[in-house]
Amino acid sequence: MSDRVEIGGARADGKLTGGQRRAMFAATLGTLIEWYDYALYGVAAGLVISPLFFPQAIGDTAAIVAFATFAVGFLIRPLGGLVIAHIGDTIGRKPALILTILLMGIATTAIGVLPTAAQIGIWAPILLVFLRALQGFGAGAELSGALTVAAEYTPASRRGFFTGVINGVGAAGSAIAMIAFMLVSQMDNEAFLAWGWRIPFLFSAVLFVLALYIRRTLEESPEYLAAKEKSELQAKEAHIPLAQVFRSSPRRMVLGILLWTGHNANAYIVLAFALSYLTNTVGFTRTEGLTITLGATLLGCFAAPFWGAVADRRGAKQVYGWTMVFGALFAIPLFMMMSTGQFWIAMLGLCIASGIVLGGTSGSAGAVTTNLFPPEFRFSGVAVSKEISAAAIAGPTPFIAAALVAANGGQPWYTATYVAACCLVTVISLLLMGRGVGNVGIEKIR
Repeated sequence: MSDRVEIGGARADGKLTGGQRRAMFAATLGTLIEWYDYALYGVAAGLVISPLFFPQAIGDTAAIVAFATFAVGFLIRPLGGLVIAHIGDTIGRKPALILTILLMGIATTAIGVLPTAAQIGIWAPILLVFLRALQGFGAGAELSGALTVAAEYTPASRRGFFTGVINGVGAAGSAIAMIAFMLVSQMDNEAFLAWGWRIPFLFSAVLFVLALYIRRTLEESPEYLAAKEKSELQAKEAHIPLAQVFRSSPRRMVLGILLWTGHNANAYIVLAFALSYLTNTVGFTRTEGLTITLGATLLGCFAAPFWGAVADRRGAKQVYGWTMVFGALFAIPLFMMMSTGQFWIAMLGLCIASGIVLGGTSGSAGAVTTNLFPPEFRFSGVAVSKEISAAAIAGPTPFIAAALVAANGGQPWYTATYVAACCLVTVISLLLMGRGVGNVGIEKIR
């Protein structure tokens, strides 16, 4: 008998029912649209944020300042994850995911109409940072919520594949953001900086309405409803999901935070820093840099569910661990290939990083993390562990990478070492989990 017949209603052959397919559609399309919103800022940080909002910054300082504002969104994400995930575990997954849509849609559209420093002076960067923080607050529970829905609505035997789809769709949203900027970057530089860069942000308003409608059709997962009913029957005092996470196993939470380290470092090298490095340091044109990073990102979209299927057959922990070992070994070759100034060599390097390293971790990290936490506090456990890592690693990575390149006289070797070290942190966290933990079901971490 399927392990989801009693709770999730999964079919014995592992295929999804109609309700499960609708839930996956709502989770994946909503994530695609929200990560388009969030990725827009990462692309803009490499192209327009500094000259428009910090015009006095030049050279390496300009990149550092731009990526510092990029990191702001990640610093606020744990708070957003904590608040919205609490709603998701106590009130329902649906209202939590609708709230993320509202916050991110409003913030992204507002950035598209924000006056520049030349128009309103110091208020421009202040408002920019505020809107970026609002984006981060909403994003703090978006991917975690979608991963939670995917895990609860699909068979445990295919959890790697379906959570890999969610992560891959997030990369697809980033790719669409790059395409949008690639289209408007064909304008002459004056028009692009004057108003062209705003078009992708304003287009988000249309996507925001679509995403809101889609998420409103989402039903609560049967597994969550069953867990909530059980919790109510037990009449627990002060039912606070996050407190349950730490009472159940503090070590589980710590390892959940650490295991995202390598994934986050590689993701934001590929999705954010690489564009700035290729255009501002190596010397590629804006169109060439966007083409290279877009190609790599698109490959990562398709690689994530592929590696997720492999994780279902070989074990999510094993796939994640060996991918991170490869990532540590490939960090220096990656920057060597980007630094050649040769278009196809740089493209190949980033495609390897995206297709193997980022694709492999995207296809397995969601399954490992969701398997760590039971449904009654899964949303909180996934969101808080993932977003603390995002604040510590994902957001600061482009800023740290730019600062390390500047400190090394334009050379990338310090940055490559940083990426390799992050990969090894993930490997160590996986080893410390204990045998079998994170692959299938919920197991106690001793």
